[in-house]
Amino acid sequence: MFSNRQNPASTYATLERESDIRTASPHRLIILLFEGAHSAIAVAKLHAEKGNTAERGNHISKAIDIIANGLKVSLDVQAGGELAERLAALYDYMVSRLLWANMKNDIPTLDEVLHLLEEIHNAWQQIDPDKQQQDAP
Repeated sequence: MFSNRQNPASTYATLERESDIRTASPHRLIILLFEGAHSAIAVAKLHAEKGNTAERGNHISKAIDIIANGLKVSLDVQAGGELAERLAALYDYMVSRLLWANMKNDIPTLDEVLHLLEEIHNAWQQIDPDKQQQDAP
């Protein structure tokens, strides 16, 4: 009667994530993009370690898509000026490093990009506008 194709916990997590995206502030959406890119690279790294080339490539492609078409596209160079330009260049660098890591099955390069993402992600979390409004007198 019921199909067992998808794990109920996985289905719940997907629905929860979709709900989070629909109700998220722009700041929260960027946080979700960082988390998605990080997760994709971490899974790609696991597949690289196991020698699963196809899945490694799929997850690296997801990370590239998130960085290039999510994080980079969300930059406002007019408002952000030099900082936004530097972030755009850093995102381009990450994409090129991910392409290299995929071609060479280079796990240390995946670690390098993970580290860069974590640095920016941590900084982004510290500028949460919702928290700043709560802290205002």
